[in-house]
Amino acid sequence: MKADLYYEKETHLIVPGMDQADAYLDEAEQMNPGPWVQHCRFAGQAAYLFASRINGLDPQTAYALGCLHDIGRRDGKFDLLHILHGYHFMVDQGYPEVARICLTHSFINQDVRQAQNNWDGSPEELDWVAAYLADLEYNDYDQLIQLCDAVSIDTGYWLIEKRLLDVGIRRGVNEYSPLRWQKLLKIRIYFEEKLGCSVYSLLPGVMENTFNSDGKLSNCDEPDRAY
Repeated sequence: MKADLYYEKETHLIVPGMDQADAYLDEAEQMNPGPWVQHCRFAGQAAYLFASRINGLDPQTAYALGCLHDIGRRDGKFDLLHILHGYHFMVDQGYPEVARICLTHSFINQDVRQAQNNWDGSPEELDWVAAYLADLEYNDYDQLIQLCDAVSIDTGYWLIEKRLLDVGIRRGVNEYSPLRWQKLLKIRIYFEEKLGCSVYSLLPGVMENTFNSDGKLSNCDEPDRAY
């Protein structure tokens, strides 16, 4: 399927072109339909918007990374194991940078202990993820997709604080959750300094979506929901 490549000259990254990223999602939706697909599309759109205004980031690269961060969900109803499925799929397709994002988007502090409530793979697989993350120094793309993942749901965009509460209610928390939340808020501030404005000022419908949801919870990343 790898027909549309995009080469980012500044960083020498090779990622799927925007049309190819969309095609991967279209194929994944046929395999495992559900709200996670729209969540990914909104994350890709947010990444494009932010990267368009930040020196050193490429909007087409950001779009592909945002769209494909959860591509491992194509394989079925898995919890955090979807990150490893996505990693292997993107490596097989020849996109190691996308594969990296499939892992890093879920571990904001590079600490797999935060996954103890939701890891549905083997202990050996989690050990492999831990070793992989330990060798990385997170870059702006890693953190950008973490941010875009956090503000995106299947119907648009939410304030981060509401998204964190939503995920905590649905998926549980542990002693590492506050550290994750604090780091995510720091990432938001980091990018707002680069943007020169609030991230929310660039996201269409974020206020309406946040405050007019009638108390409904998101289901874009819930393994036992119909996706």
